[in-house]
Amino acid sequence: MTVRELGHDIYWIGAIDWNRRLFDSLIPLPEGTSYNAYFVKGSEKSALIDTVDPSKEFEFVCNLIKLGVEKVDYIIINHAEQDHSGSLPMASELFPEARIVVSEKCKDLVVSLLEIAPERCLVVKDHDTISLGDRTLEFFMAPWVHWPETMLTYLREDKILFSCDLFGSHIATSTLVVHDVAEMYHPAKRYYAEIMMPFRMQIRDHMKKIADLKIEMIAPSHGPLYQPPDPILALYRDWISDTVKNEVVIPYASMHGSTEKMVLHLAGALIDRGIAVKPFDLTKTDLGELAAALVDSATIVIGTPTLLFGPHPLVANAAFITNLIRPKAKYATVIGSYGWGGKTVEAVKGMLNHLSAEIIDPVYVKGAPDSACLRELEALAERIAAKHREAGLLNDSPPLLP
Repeated sequence: MTVRELGHDIYWIGAIDWNRRLFDSLIPLPEGTSYNAYFVKGSEKSALIDTVDPSKEFEFVCNLIKLGVEKVDYIIINHAEQDHSGSLPMASELFPEARIVVSEKCKDLVVSLLEIAPERCLVVKDHDTISLGDRTLEFFMAPWVHWPETMLTYLREDKILFSCDLFGSHIATSTLVVHDVAEMYHPAKRYYAEIMMPFRMQIRDHMKKIADLKIEMIAPSHGPLYQPPDPILALYRDWISDTVKNEVVIPYASMHGSTEKMVLHLAGALIDRGIAVKPFDLTKTDLGELAAALVDSATIVIGTPTLLFGPHPLVANAAFITNLIRPKAKYATVIGSYGWGGKTVEAVKGMLNHLSAEIIDPVYVKGAPDSACLRELEALAERIAAKHREAGLLNDSPPLLP
């Protein structure tokens, strides 16, 4: 339990969750997370910006007591998901005169999910403002980062953007403000991949909306804050762009070794042609690591054996999640083996229907890979190299070996 000062009468009063290891019963949290809540005091009024996950409600209340907060005029809920708003019922009882500031859609959610009385809510729209006296809060609607009701809150005079989930990271750390973004590159990229990547087109629009703001600090709802904000903004501009890297990601499973032999041979053939390769054995892979690798790789190769009549369940799960997060890969294909038949390739292709990637002819063989199969994999590597070359990702230097 701790209170951290961001500036005069501006405080972080959230909670660090050192031990949480799973989010939404899906997303691994190898480094825990934090729930960032803030208190801003103006010359006339004060505001809470978000609350914390219900599991950390006690720490949140202790921070309010430690800070000596006796009155709150506004409780701003940027996002209705419980890791942001879960302690709102308690906070609304603790400060019965406070207005709960929400977007129109957020009002519906806090009423239905948290049983907040509708008359307590103050609905704001894009660019609406609230005065705290000598400080002004401005609101920016930012739907689909990553729920439809999300908004951002900007503290004008202090030039702080409370960015909700945007620019966040799942990491439990005592570091409050990041000055060297290299320290946070991987957690921030992983968070973007898992949560924000499906909405990169919407993020483009929202970043245009805030482009003219004078921002000296970005204060997200998870992970450390950014001051100055330019490095994290630059990373996001890269991630949401259409630019991809000369990389191939290969998520795969292998039941008896045949598919793995194919994956390893293809990986070697791609490396020989100057292409970076990232294979992921799905029996061991953290799906967050796979998601991060998919952010800017040009090609996805899914490796799977046939289990009964379709893809291995681990592969089906990875393909389903890949389809959900919608990476910007330009090319995709399937490799693997089967015993007596099935429609594995067609099934995997169908699971990738939200990707805009061009499907390259697969290599799918019966039984263990023989010399003919290895030649097909070499040809596939050459086709992928040609695609990368056409896209300007690979120069015309010859293979390492003739």
